[in-house]
Amino acid sequence: REEDHKYKTWMLKFLMAKEDKDQRKSSNDVERNIFKVKKSNAEKSKKMGKEEKVFRETFMYDKEISVINTATAECSVPSKRRVDLPVTAGEQLDVIDVTEDNAVICRNSEGRYGYVLVEHLNFR
Repeated sequence: REEDHKYKTWMLKFLMAKEDKDQRKSSNDVERNIFKVKKSNAEKSKKMGKEEKVFRETFMYDKEISVINTATAECSVPSKRRVDLPVTAGEQLDVIDVTEDNAVICRNSEGRYGYVLVEHLNFR
């Protein structure tokens, strides 16, 4: 009987290993999803490059783009002109440059650039 008992234990371990193998298959699916995310990040960076090119042409901006400060939009504001950046309340914005008026050039999380009035922003 002891030999039969050892055999049954081994069989259970064997079956458990097979279940683990099924779990590995599902983890492979997760890895594939990770690669898809990386692909979308590449597409996003490509889109941001296009947005930067459009920004440089529209604003005739030849300086290096560097983030001066970060700000949070206090309220939602639609864009009235093509050069204005539409913002939603609570959105994080990177301040790129300060203008002579009461507006600053900002970049949102999607990579779009535009003017935003200082009165609509909350600086940290």
